[in-house]
This record gives sequence, structure tokens and C-alpha cells, in this order.
Amino acid sequence: MRKICNAAQAVGDIRPGQSIASVGVIGWLTPDALFQALAHRFRETGTPRDLTFYFPVSVGDGMHIRGMDHVAIEGLMKRIVSGNFINAVNPATGQRPEVMRLIKENLIEAYCWPIGATMHWLREVARRSPGYLTEIGLGSYIDPRQQGGKYTARTQDDLVKVKELDGKEYLFYPTWPLDVAFIRATSADEHGNLSFEDEPLVSCALAMALAVKASGGTVIAQVRKLVPRNARPVHAVRIPGELVDRIVVEPNAMMTTDVRHDDTYLGGQLFSGQRPNRLAPGPDKVIARRAAQYIRKGEVSIFGFGASSDVPAVMLEDGAFEDGGLHDYSFTTEHGPFGGVVMSGWQFSANKYPEALIDGPSQFDFINGGNCPMAVLAFAQIDSSGNINVSRFGAANPGPGGFIDIAYNARELIFTGTFTTAGLAAEASAGTLSVEREGKVRKFVEQVDEITYPLRRNVMERGQKAWIVTERAVFSVAPDGLVLEEVAPGIDVQTQVLDLMAFPPVRVTTPLRLMDAQLFRP
Repeated sequence: MRKICNAAQAVGDIRPGQSIASVGVIGWLTPDALFQALAHRFRETGTPRDLTFYFPVSVGDGMHIRGMDHVAIEGLMKRIVSGNFINAVNPATGQRPEVMRLIKENLIEAYCWPIGATMHWLREVARRSPGYLTEIGLGSYIDPRQQGGKYTARTQDDLVKVKELDGKEYLFYPTWPLDVAFIRATSADEHGNLSFEDEPLVSCALAMALAVKASGGTVIAQVRKLVPRNARPVHAVRIPGELVDRIVVEPNAMMTTDVRHDDTYLGGQLFSGQRPNRLAPGPDKVIARRAAQYIRKGEVSIFGFGASSDVPAVMLEDGAFEDGGLHDYSFTTEHGPFGGVVMSGWQFSANKYPEALIDGPSQFDFINGGNCPMAVLAFAQIDSSGNINVSRFGAANPGPGGFIDIAYNARELIFTGTFTTAGLAAEASAGTLSVEREGKVRKFVEQVDEITYPLRRNVMERGQKAWIVTERAVFSVAPDGLVLEEVAPGIDVQTQVLDLMAFPPVRVTTPLRLMDAQLFRP
């Protein structure tokens, strides 16, 4: 059977009610042509209906690489299970992605799992096991005694359960079959052997292909080019053709958002030492600089999405990596690159100048094995009980991504974010911070909208160390609550810190230290 076909042919026999899994990490590895073809078929024919979509990671950017947003159509999408959701506002339209509208209006069944669970669950499907068992996520929103990962009211089925084994509680994710896989690679031969030579990530492509084939399903691969059989070294082929049923060639696919191709993401190059465009002066830069003070040479540091990913960028800008200094640090993300510089924004997930790369499930083995002692993560809310929320707040429903696995398994945690949000205007200059307009939304709240991570519980029970870093104050997290340790020069502690918190710190360090004036330079 000839495997090479066009996108319409590849998706042409997907049937109503089937489950579709897809690889992709924001814009990276997104098989966009396949999603486009499936959406076009539904609009033209009204079929297939009532599909379940399984996305280990948010697929697409909701803009030029729409990914999951192509298929966010009422009637086509019945259920979505994802490790996080596209959530950013499109700057051209001012609108959030369509999948967010479907969730907000309760038009689909939506589940959001931690990415570690979405990755490892694929392995369990692949080996036809009953399900995935883990203690990571107990006490968070994924715990069925809270929400069980349910994000809409019409979501009724319990996809996560609590199991006890030898007197200890675990979360259990039962397996179910996957009918179709959408995966993306760089090259394929006529047999379907896939290589990823122009991709900075491989994510869970192999695990997904194995899971779908174990379910008796169909694996469809989108690639940029065809190569002759036996034209590549065997170690370059990451997925054997025996796992691939159809191949769609899309030569013009972007590497990721705003990047057609950039060799610096692929390794094999020495760091040039060239500094990037400077981060704009202001609160985010202050936060990144302060968080950078916790980063130690010779220790693996893992960075999450959002404000936390600015830390390597500001270290680069401030000259920390000059004269070979980049090799003194070991930076990674939840998606498998090691070494080099962690990128921020739409380019987050991949590193520039990486030295090694492993796949997504293996990376979460690395994380869950305690090999990332220092983690820098963003926060949206923290409450009086010491719970952290990054997964659902206000109009945003991004989900946790890799946050829960990373937070649970690190020894030291740095949480970064502005003190307030939604309109905050502050100027850092001459070694001081001046708040010109306070944000409308407070982040130190009595009760978080959703528990992404029960931080204080894990500080108390497991001895984790944690700090909250904002532009105007730094807190440590003690077993009994927050301790105010530093305040920015120019900030009034009472009116600009304590009065903006729904709960007081349990202690204020005496004497209260001033944050380093050097943090507030342009």
C-alpha cells in the first residue's frame, strides 16, 4: 500500500465518535495541515462528528499555526483532554482562541491533565495496561475529590480516580483506546521511517504512535520532505515505518511561531555570545533579575512557561554567559532540551544552542526522578493556605502544563510574577521602583480559583524550600505561611505590599532587607 497521500485523503476515513491524538508543543511540531483538512471535511460534509481529541500539550498558537483551534468546532469536537490549552489573545483580532470559547460556554467536554500524566499515560496505552498510577497531583485540582481535571459543567465522566496501594494514596488514570494519531516530523521515506533533523523537539511522537497502533488505530505523519529509503543513518530514524500508515508532505510548514527555520535551535553550534534584544525595563525585568540570583552553576535548573522563562534571557543580557560561561549552567524545560538558552514567549519549549535532547515521556522520567533540583515557575495566585494557582483564573483557562510535575519534584522552587496584574504600571530607575498605577487584580488572595499546587502542604510534609519573587517584594514560604524578606527601594511596605494582600505574612524579617538596587537598572 502506498503511504504517501494528501491531507484530505489522510483524514478521509476518520469516523464519527473516534478519538484523535496529536503531538505538538505550541507552534513546534504542529501538524497543522492535518487539522486544516479535518476541519474542512467537517464544514463541507458535516462529518465526522463527536470526536474526542487528546493533546498531551497545547497544539498550535491559535493564530497563524492554529493547531487545535482548527477543530474547535461545535459538533466536530465533543471532548478534549489536554495538558494545557491555547489561551493567549490574538493581537490581530483581540480574541482568545475558539477552544477557549467552547470551554467558557460549556459547549464541549473539557479535561485538563498535568503534562507529565498525559505523556506517561501514552506509555500505558501502548503496553495495554489498565492505567497510569502516580502520587503527583494529590491535593490539586486534578484530584477527583476536588475537580478531577474537569473544566466544563457538561464533563461528567471520571477520567481520574483515587486508588490506595499498601496504605498509600495515588491518582489513577484508566487507559482507553486512541484511534488516530497526528504526528509531525521533518523527513519520511516511502516506507514511513521518520526523522526529526529540523525539529528542536520530538515530544511524545513515538509514544503516541505506539499507543495508537496498540489500539488498532491509524498513524498519520506530516513531514516537510521525502527522502530515499536507507538515505539516513539508522540512529537518525526516531519512528520506524512499521508504526506509520500515511504520510502527508507539507514543505512550507513553519518551524514554529514566527520562525521558518533557525539552525541555532538544532545544536551542533557554539554559543556566539551575541546578546539578544534587551528586555524592556520594568517589573518583569526586575523579577527576572532577582530570580536569577537563586540560579547556581553546575546544577540543573528547569524553567516553566511565562515570566519564569525570562530568567535565562536576562542572564544572557547581563553578561552571565560571556567567555564560555553558558557551559557553567544546565538549563532545561519540560519538553526535553538540555543546555543552551531557554527561550521565552512563543518560542518557549525549545532551547537555543542545546547540547542534548530527549523525548517528552523520558523528560518527565527525568523530572519525576528528582533530577531538576531548582525550578523557576510563574504564579497567578497564591492564597492564605499556601496554594498556588496558574491553571485557571479570571477569563484564562490555560491549564497546568508541566507545572505540577516540576513543582512536586524540585527541592527548591522560585515562583515569579508581578505583585498585582491587569493594568500595573511601574518604573524601575535609579535603583528604585515607582508604582505609577496599581493593577486591578490582586494575586495574594484569600482562596485561589483553582489549586494547581498545594505549596505549603509540600513545604510542611516534604521539606521543600520555596520563594515568591515579585517586582516589589520577596517572600520565603515557611511551614506556617509566607515570610516577607525583602522589599524594593521606593516601596511603602504597608500601603504597597501588606494592604494589597488578602492575608498577612506570618512574619516580617527584622530588619527588613532592601532588594539590591542593581536590579532596578534599565
